[in-house]
Amino acid sequence: MSAPADLEPVEAFRARARAWLADHMPRIEGQLPDRLADGRREVERELQRRLWDGGFAGICWPAEYGGLGLTLEHQRAFTEESLPYDMPFSLNVPTFGILAATLIDFGTHEQKARHLPAILKGEELWVQFLSEPSGGSDLAGVLTRADRDGDVFVLNGSKIWSSGAAESDYAMCLARTNWDVPKHRGLTMFIVKIHQPGIQVEQIRQVDGSMEFCQEFFDDVPIPASDVVGEVDDGWTVATRLLVHERNAVGGGSPYTSGRSAGHESSGQDVGLAEMARVAGRVGDPVARQLVAEAHIRGLVGGQLVKRITQGVTLGKMAPPAGSLLKLFSATSVMRRYEIGLELAGEAGVTWPADTETPGRRLGELTLWRQGLSLGGGSNEIQRNIISERLLGMPRELAADRDVPYREVRRSGSRGD
Repeated sequence: MSAPADLEPVEAFRARARAWLADHMPRIEGQLPDRLADGRREVERELQRRLWDGGFAGICWPAEYGGLGLTLEHQRAFTEESLPYDMPFSLNVPTFGILAATLIDFGTHEQKARHLPAILKGEELWVQFLSEPSGGSDLAGVLTRADRDGDVFVLNGSKIWSSGAAESDYAMCLARTNWDVPKHRGLTMFIVKIHQPGIQVEQIRQVDGSMEFCQEFFDDVPIPASDVVGEVDDGWTVATRLLVHERNAVGGGSPYTSGRSAGHESSGQDVGLAEMARVAGRVGDPVARQLVAEAHIRGLVGGQLVKRITQGVTLGKMAPPAGSLLKLFSATSVMRRYEIGLELAGEAGVTWPADTETPGRRLGELTLWRQGLSLGGGSNEIQRNIISERLLGMPRELAADRDVPYREVRRSGSRGD
């Protein structure tokens, strides 16, 4: 797909980006920066501000709200040129690829004008307030409630598994606003300022010692009606689109992200696997060589899958739920990559000298996260359901609570009466 005639040619844009990156962005030396390291979020805010000041922020975002209004080909060119440099990786998901993308689709002009430029400058980081302690995979079954009181809604309840909430500024929060209709029809999506009276954010210590995940508690938090995203009681429409953006972003197919993402793993991680084989003295081992080749092939296939599905959805030849194909392939492929890494590393991937950075240590720490890749954005089982029902046209699963007013649905926890 070629750019319109009045846009800067892609190759000219690429050359300009190459020169600017070399002059303004720090090169990566060795391993990729640890996105969970202390102070990393502030570093990424500053890096994003550099991109804004240099005129390379929001390449595919609407020009009306601070973006460049260019094509996906321009974004791909910039991403390819940026791979050797330190970039604001963590801002891609969820701030850019999921929440800003959803705001572009459903936000009012005032909401977009207030938030999108601030996001592109690195001034606002956003997270999702979707999952709940009792919810599991049933996102529509939320119990957090928002009761209308004149020009505000009053928020009460709890959300969980919110990545980076303690260091973020705003969230999109799905809450129940109507208990007398079936569960999908009584939800509303809100913009919520995180650090304000009535909101308590608690960090959750994970198995590797990091504390990225958070749980939030809401106690009579007022939300202006002007911060409703989409329509009142139609939050499921917004949430459905948000999840499409999430699967595209996690799968590496979002036009709103910039720089290295899940769709560009092969360039860095294959080198790491080859190095792991060298450290383990297995360069001549045919089994080790086959494992490195498998990882490389998966990376190539993933890159082509991203291009095919992104183009298909953009041209209207594939339905938006096709993003589930990207999410499923990415989750299964990355999990397999870690398995290969452990097989190559041997004991170096499970034990290492204290206070020493080694390739095996980094691999071992990342491996602790591997199962989460099959859960975030919807489990692998959920993705297979979406593919079967919405892409292949197979019958939907039975649901006992479909078409039942939500206050009459039998469930654990509060009934919302």
